[in-house]
Amino acid sequence: MQYFYNIRTGKVEENNDERSRSADLMGPYDSPEEAQQALETARRRTEQWDEQEQDEVDEPGGANWDANPFNDA
Repeated sequence: MQYFYNIRTGKVEENNDERSRSADLMGPYDSPEEAQQALETARRRTEQWDEQEQDEVDEPGGANWDANPFNDA
């Protein structure tokens, strides 16, 4: 069974016909406990991605990287 976290109600929902609209849900998760931790999991992942992005900012393809060969002056 799959579980979802409802960001409006703060409740865990099962994957069935009575599930709330998708825009209000995070998931799916494998257990009710994982679903209950959805906001914390999202916060941790966002922090990790922000750190990774900061580390890669000057690498090829990063936010500050310029691929135009005419800008090497």
